[in-house]
Amino acid sequence: MTPTLAYLLAILVIVFVIDFTLRALPFKILEPLRDSRFVSDMAAWMPPGIMLILVMSTLVDNAHAAGDRSWAALVAAGVTVAVHLLSGRRLLWSVGIGTVCYVALLNWR
Repeated sequence: MTPTLAYLLAILVIVFVIDFTLRALPFKILEPLRDSRFVSDMAAWMPPGIMLILVMSTLVDNAHAAGDRSWAALVAAGVTVAVHLLSGRRLLWSVGIGTVCYVALLNWR
């Protein structure tokens, strides 16, 4: 049995309302706090902190998976950071070159 057009439209409207509300709510909650020192400190420290957590979890997971080649992940991470800082913080360049470096190091014998 296929759903009717009215049923599909009702689902789309409900999904739209829930999605819009969940996306707009954080901005409305933070609007009065824009001038808060806490929010400005969090805006400065959260992105590097989250990135550090992601890098550490990736390196730890990779160390278990790669075994004796875990050095390649460390070298590629260093290359990624260097390219990121030297290229004017261009994310696609640093991630792309770091990935190519990692794959090349894993396949180098």
